[in-house]
Amino acid sequence: MKSPREPNCRANDASRGCNFGTGSPTCGSVMELSDFHYVTAVVESGSFARAADLIGFHASTISRRVARLEDELGLTLFERNRSGVRLTTSGQTVIRHIRRALAEIDAVKSAGQKNGLGTIGEIRLGMRLPAVGKPFGDLLRSWHERYPGVSVLQYEMHEKEIAAALADRRLDVAFVPSFGLWPHVATLPIFNERIVAALPPQHPLAKRKTLRWKELSGETILVQGWGDSQAQREFFGSLLGRQVEFQSHAACRESILAFVAAGFGLTLTTQSQAEIVFPDVVFRPISEANAYFSVGLVWLPECEDPVAGRFVAFMRDEAKERGLLE
Repeated sequence: MKSPREPNCRANDASRGCNFGTGSPTCGSVMELSDFHYVTAVVESGSFARAADLIGFHASTISRRVARLEDELGLTLFERNRSGVRLTTSGQTVIRHIRRALAEIDAVKSAGQKNGLGTIGEIRLGMRLPAVGKPFGDLLRSWHERYPGVSVLQYEMHEKEIAAALADRRLDVAFVPSFGLWPHVATLPIFNERIVAALPPQHPLAKRKTLRWKELSGETILVQGWGDSQAQREFFGSLLGRQVEFQSHAACRESILAFVAAGFGLTLTTQSQAEIVFPDVVFRPISEANAYFSVGLVWLPECEDPVAGRFVAFMRDEAKERGLLE
């Protein structure tokens, strides 16, 4: 049995200028990833000659590289004899760490490749409207079925908050209605939402099957609004005219509907949200041709995140296949 090797440069490495772990050593050898592969090949094949056949190198090259690694580690990995090689006790300990290191490196490569393809990871999704009903829910369900390895974290915000969160990289992409868009962002329309009126069942207009804009004249319309973020009120104002009184509430959609049920006024919402049953509220469609708005994806043009890119491409293709904007 060979005695354990002594490293070629240990005691005086500082004075000799040894440069361990870099590509240009000034003395001795440098541990390289390929050395780990050579060692595992020798272990699996049982000899340097068979390892050489296995990986397509000369046996002398593999023997020299293994010897260099032994010098750097300061121990003997293999007992060498005419029939082949066998791991020493120290070698058995080292090979466990080598295999673990190679497995971790393979995991890093795999994760990098999958993240680069956008098939695993995380996407932070801003939402101006709740993702309820059709087609919103169907689109997200299809995405999750296709890419279960991507976590989708949703953040419900108004337009100003979404814009700030995208700029600060706290969001990757967001669903925003067309009336809430702002300059200097990339946008992609995904689907259209029909507008419906929400009103208490005892209201006279609740008796009608459909409504027109002029029938809402003189009504109090409750809308969502936060300080300088009044995009919803401005959009509905362009449809309803000046005869309507708006009340802005810094509240969620459910709170607005609760005020409608209590008789404080009416509100306008989407057909998808009307699919949810809300106590003491009825929904009536608006029959006007312009009673809709589009919902699209918004992201920063300089965004290069592969998961966000795949999400945008998927939604674009799904919307086209389903004919959501026709």
